[in-house]
Amino acid sequence: MSDAGASHVRAALDRIVDRMLRASVLERIVIAIVSTTLALVIGAGIVALSGYDAVEFVYSLVYGAVGELSNVAFTLRQSTMLILAGVAVAVAFRAGVLNIGVQGQFVVGGFAATLAILFLTPLLPANTVVGVVLMVVAGGAAVAAGGAYGALPGLMKAYAGANEVITTIMLNFIASGVVYFLLDAYLRPPGAAAPNTESFPDYVDLPGFAFGSPSFSVIGFGIALVTVAVVYVYMTQTGSGYDLVTSGYQEPAAKYSGVDPNRMIVRTMTLSGMIAGLAGALFAVMILGYYSDPNTFPTFGFDAIAVSLLAANNPLGVIPAGLLFGGLDAGGQYIGFTLDVPSELVDGVIGLIVLFVAAPELFRAAGRYTGLGGDAR
Repeated sequence: MSDAGASHVRAALDRIVDRMLRASVLERIVIAIVSTTLALVIGAGIVALSGYDAVEFVYSLVYGAVGELSNVAFTLRQSTMLILAGVAVAVAFRAGVLNIGVQGQFVVGGFAATLAILFLTPLLPANTVVGVVLMVVAGGAAVAAGGAYGALPGLMKAYAGANEVITTIMLNFIASGVVYFLLDAYLRPPGAAAPNTESFPDYVDLPGFAFGSPSFSVIGFGIALVTVAVVYVYMTQTGSGYDLVTSGYQEPAAKYSGVDPNRMIVRTMTLSGMIAGLAGALFAVMILGYYSDPNTFPTFGFDAIAVSLLAANNPLGVIPAGLLFGGLDAGGQYIGFTLDVPSELVDGVIGLIVLFVAAPELFRAAGRYTGLGGDAR
């Protein structure tokens, strides 16, 4: 290709990427809707070619997410966990730290909340007010435990040069293994077939309100939204939050302004772990009502990585991304219960939807990192 031809191609790519980088919020929402629709059409075609009823498949996917009040409750339940875990991941990723250990911090936080409830319950009277107090204390214990567990790989990275990806992955396994041992050895009720704790008292629970679901509460969803708002304000309106974001995008500039990179790494991982710990407490109180083998838990901490990346590590963007993943999870499980469709096919179609929705953001990220798009970077 001649230099003139290469120049024209480069200019065309610059214009395309520049337009994508400058897309408004409304335009990005429209792109996401169109991408989801296109992915559903292609997914339906794959289902049809596989010999199954494509219309019934798509209908069941949508119906399983929002078709009935109970389905909506399940979607919001999954979304609540994914939003909280997604924000935990986003905080770290936004600061340039790869926290792959949210699942472990989630497990430790939920276990700490459980210990607080089980230890304090016999010491206090049984009533609703005490139940609220116990849940608040449990939430504080979970935040502290999750933050401490998140700080460990932060300290190892900051002061020993350890790779945070490896340490956080290993700490996931350590958390699950240690918690399982403690449940099995010390907290299993007599005669219990599985390593579960005893159930929480009835007054230690979040009310279901309109949905009437025993495993979902609007209060839990509200806690997730408030957490997102607090994190967003912290990252955009405070000096500490500005330093956190700057250290992720422009580390030399952050150092020049006086930010200690090692302390920032530890602070970031601690904050990320605190949010993950809160998610663990909500899982124990709102969904389980006791604590069980963490090896059987949903992989919210790992799914949250995709949620955060889809949201471009933006705390506010985690909300629609979490709702999308929650709806796909609910719809996929509904199909598994009602249709004779291989789970691999269901997972493949859902993965296709996620890929299509994430593709525009991937192109924008590629544009930023390759220098395409002119001043829009």
